[in-house]
Amino acid sequence: MKKAKTISRYRWIIGIAVGLIVILIAAFLCWAWMPVFSKGKPVRFEVQASDTLSDVTARMNSDNDNINETLFSILMTITGRDSNIKPGPYDIRAGESPYRLMQKLSNGIFAIESVTIIEGWTFHQMRKVIDAHPALKHETAGLSDKELMQKLGIEHTQGEGLFYPDTYQFKQDGSDIKIYELAHKTLLKKLDALWANRSPNLPYQSVYEALIMASIIEKETGHSKDRAMVAGVFINRLKKGMKLQTDPTVIYGMGDRYTGKIHKADLLRDTPYNTYTRKGLPPTPIALPGKAALEATFHPAETDALYFVARGDGTSEFSSNLDDHNKAVEKYILKK
Repeated sequence: MKKAKTISRYRWIIGIAVGLIVILIAAFLCWAWMPVFSKGKPVRFEVQASDTLSDVTARMNSDNDNINETLFSILMTITGRDSNIKPGPYDIRAGESPYRLMQKLSNGIFAIESVTIIEGWTFHQMRKVIDAHPALKHETAGLSDKELMQKLGIEHTQGEGLFYPDTYQFKQDGSDIKIYELAHKTLLKKLDALWANRSPNLPYQSVYEALIMASIIEKETGHSKDRAMVAGVFINRLKKGMKLQTDPTVIYGMGDRYTGKIHKADLLRDTPYNTYTRKGLPPTPIALPGKAALEATFHPAETDALYFVARGDGTSEFSSNLDDHNKAVEKYILKK
């Protein structure tokens, strides 16, 4: 009888111990998957090649006290990841769990930076933003446009229009050259596809001429429904040997002389970009065209319109003859 009570007591103790172990394991697993990092901006930290696990956990907590260093070390150790931490920059983001952070450290999922290039920007604006980005390694700063084109292996001497506007991601301290290379390759890929599937009977002698047109369309209108019509007007004028007479090219040709307004003298002053004094396309693009402007360039609207004028609400009034165009100018510009 006494022996039976002793066995029963041992079973009870073992049962309690097993129960406690199960509870502890469950609590540990809940902690490991719980999004403990829930407030504030991402915390950035750097893992060095010589760092031990304790060095890493201490560095993580230098600007963030939400993580339990002991529990995190246990998690890394029991999963065999403690000796497989990849050196590099990391960030801890809102809603992140210790398990996710462990995956980052062991798989080398480094902190990602980004730079955004806006459609319609000039190449000068693009360079200015890239040169000022604090997370990039600036290997092109101080280079002229011509020198940068040579470094990138691009045949043109200036980069206007030759880079696709988009958001590009990179690791901290990545070279700015990689951004230019990726943006240029992205543009070429899109141009190749568009050129191969372009509408018939377009007047472009080369894909570069189409790129020039796309940059003009980009600057002429931001209204989605008007882009294809604007492209159709310019194509009609090119085919008829008419001057394009588009203000954005004049503005580009003015350079620093442009202060927000175009005067009659500016329209009469001849520059390679003044489409009021010269027929055909200007010698280079005037901006970085985006997806919509490129699509309109290669797939313009079928129209007999030769003129358009801004209505003042972002849209344009299109006309197929000069009399109707003059009436539209009186209505929307002269307000008669």
